[in-house]
Amino acid sequence: MLGPSARRLAYPDGRTRAFPLACAACGVLLEPGTDPVRARAHLAAALAGPAFLSDPDAPYGLDPYTLRSAATGFGRGVRPLTDDDRHDLRHPHGERAARAALYDLDAAEGRPVSLGLLCRPADLNAVLAAVAPHAAWTDDVAILLDAPAAPPGAVPAPGFPPGAVRVGARPLAGDFAAQRNALQDRARHPWMLQLDADEALDPGAGRLLPALAALAEAGDVVSIGLPRRNRVDGILSDVYPDVQYRLNHRAVRYAGRVHERPRLDGGWPRGFIALHGAIEHGLSRGHVLARSRRYEALDPGRGRTEEEAALLRPYRD
Repeated sequence: MLGPSARRLAYPDGRTRAFPLACAACGVLLEPGTDPVRARAHLAAALAGPAFLSDPDAPYGLDPYTLRSAATGFGRGVRPLTDDDRHDLRHPHGERAARAALYDLDAAEGRPVSLGLLCRPADLNAVLAAVAPHAAWTDDVAILLDAPAAPPGAVPAPGFPPGAVRVGARPLAGDFAAQRNALQDRARHPWMLQLDADEALDPGAGRLLPALAALAEAGDVVSIGLPRRNRVDGILSDVYPDVQYRLNHRAVRYAGRVHERPRLDGGWPRGFIALHGAIEHGLSRGHVLARSRRYEALDPGRGRTEEEAALLRPYRD
């Protein structure tokens, strides 16, 4: 998602630097021909200590909002140093180069996070069999079946105390946003991560979700996006990183019958992308060929039929 940019950054030493390229997703600024290996090594070193201070000679540029996402890729969180820095987190993308205090996410205080799972009745046994590792980071699991309406009832699941895992049902009726909103309402905690039956998140990544929720609250953020790896018959698809905003405050509502997204009061700055892990999405070629047509029939003009070719094309970095 790199494209031409007219953005500039002002550094603490008084220097100002223009960047010809910017990422439309995360906001990172680059020079043409930047070596990604060198840039990542420089960033890793800059994020290793107790504080980050933008280097005017670095092969990339970050504002405070983009720094927050970049830091999560190395398991670190940011704390603004000044009121100006706090303002820039809420109003990206400004001209002040990033600076912040840093801390380890895995040692930080977090907020409780529920796990929500959408599935069909035929997938329920497989979903329940895979849920045990998530007991390492949550004590609340809500499963919502696409089936005739039924109230949630507790079911036993390895690793979870009685009553922690509940299964209910509601007909999808061709409206994915409405189904996700119904699942949001079943969270017992202020935050919920939502996954589909054909998606998975490594429990190691799950253990950082409470700390990410706390990081979000500190910055007036209510929605966090995670990259998703679409694997078609096991092969990573060119639709990547395919950010999915699935870690949301319970009050957030989804919109869109298909390809649903959170509706954020205050707009996209109330969300950010976390890079500490990725959702794994398993697809078959047959499912890909049928999916976009089905979605287009449900919501004409929004089925993303053009995405079919990209999903079937192997990813190349």
